[in-house]
Amino acid sequence: MSSDVLVSRPHFDSRAVAQGVPETEPHVRPEVPQPASGSATAGYRTAKYTPAEWFSNYHTILQQAGTDRREANSIQRESKSLYQDAETATLKTQAEGTRLLGERLQDIHCSRSELQRHIAQLLTDTHALLAQKTKLEKALDATETPYAIATDNLNCRARRPGPDLVRDSVEEELLKEVHLIRSVQALLKRTTAQVVSQIKMNREAKQTLELDWSDKYQAYNFDDHSGRYSNMSPDTRHHPSSATMQDQVCNSIAWTKFTEDNLTKALQEEHATSSLRMLVERVLQDTTDDLRHQCSCVDRAFSQRCVELIEAKTQLEMKLAQILEQIGAQERNIVALQEAIHNKEAPLRVAQSRLYLRSLRPNMELCRDEPQLSLEGEVRQIDATLACLQQQLSEARGSLSHLEESRVAVEKDINCKTHSLFIERDKCMTHRKRYPSISSLLGY
Repeated sequence: MSSDVLVSRPHFDSRAVAQGVPETEPHVRPEVPQPASGSATAGYRTAKYTPAEWFSNYHTILQQAGTDRREANSIQRESKSLYQDAETATLKTQAEGTRLLGERLQDIHCSRSELQRHIAQLLTDTHALLAQKTKLEKALDATETPYAIATDNLNCRARRPGPDLVRDSVEEELLKEVHLIRSVQALLKRTTAQVVSQIKMNREAKQTLELDWSDKYQAYNFDDHSGRYSNMSPDTRHHPSSATMQDQVCNSIAWTKFTEDNLTKALQEEHATSSLRMLVERVLQDTTDDLRHQCSCVDRAFSQRCVELIEAKTQLEMKLAQILEQIGAQERNIVALQEAIHNKEAPLRVAQSRLYLRSLRPNMELCRDEPQLSLEGEVRQIDATLACLQQQLSEARGSLSHLEESRVAVEKDINCKTHSLFIERDKCMTHRKRYPSISSLLGY
C-alpha cells in the first residue's frame, strides 16, 4: 500500500469560465480526523468519504446541473428574443436612415437645380450687361464726333467778317448742341458705371451660388454613396468618433435658410439687372433721339441762315448792278454838264466881246439901246446858266462820289456775304455731313 496521503480533487467551475467570471479559489474543507478503522490502518491518514457524504455530493451535483440547465435555457430564450428584436430594430433603423438619405438627396437635388438655374441666369445677365457696356462705350466714343463738329462749327463761324459776326439762331442751336452732347456724355458715363457695378454684384452673387452648388454637389455625392452602403458592402469601417455631435454643425433650418438667402440675393440681382438693362436701352434711345433732333435743328438753322445769306447776297448784287448803272449814267451826266458848260463859253465870249466893243462907242452913241439891253440880258442869262450848270456839276460829282462809296460798301458786303456763305454752306454744313448715324449713337 502506498504511503501517499489521499486528498480531494480541486473544484473547477466551467460556468464561470464560459461566462468570463474570474476563477475563485476552491473552498477547502478543514480536515476532520476520521475514526480509526482497526490495526490495519493504524498510523495512516485517509480522505475517503462516507456513503452519506457520497450520496449528498451526488444529489447536490444533480441539483446543480438541473439548475444550470434551466438557467441556460432561460438565457438562451432571452438571448434569442434579444438578438431578434435587435436585428429587427437595426434593420428598421437602417431602412429609416436610408429613406431619410433618399429624401435628403431629393432636397439637395432640388436646391442644386435651383442654384444651377440662377447661376445660368446670372451668367446670361452678366453677358448681356457686358454687351450693353460695350454699346455704351461705343456710344460714348461716337459722341466725340458731333462734339468736334459742333465746336469746329463755332470756331469757323467766329472767323466770319465783322458785319456778319452776329449771335444768330445758328449759334444758339450750336451752343445747345454742345451743352446737350456734354450732358449725354455725362449720362452715358454714369450709366456705364452703374453697369460695371451691377456686373460686379452679379459675379459676386454667382460666385456665392457656385460655392453653395459645389458644397451641395459634394454633399450629394457623399449622401448618395452613403445611401448605397449595405450590410454586405466590403468598404465599410468602424468610425467611433463620427457619431459624436459637433458644435459647429448647423441644423436643417439654418441649412435651408442659407440657400434661400443666397437665392433671394441672386433674384434681387436678376431683377436689378433686368431694370438696369431696360434703363440702358432707354438711355441709349433717348440720347440718340435728342442728339439727332438737335442735329436736325442745327441743320435747319444753317439752311435758313444760308437762305438768308443767299437772299441778301442776291439783293446786294442787284443793288450793285443798279449802282453801277447809276454810276455810268451819272458819269455821262457829268460829261454832258461839262460839255454844256464848255458850250456856253463861246456865246459868253461873243456877248462879252460885243458889249466890250459897244462900250467903245463915242459920246452919245454910248447909250443903252435895245441891243445893249439884249446883250446885257444875254450875259446875265449865260452867267446864270453857267452857275446852274456848275452847281449841277458839283452835285453830280458829289452824287457820283456817294455812288462810288455805296458801290464799295455793297461790294464789301457782297464779299462778306460770300465769305459767310462759304463758311456756313461749304465748311460747316459739309462738315456736318460726317455726323454719326443712329446706329453708331446706339452703340452698334
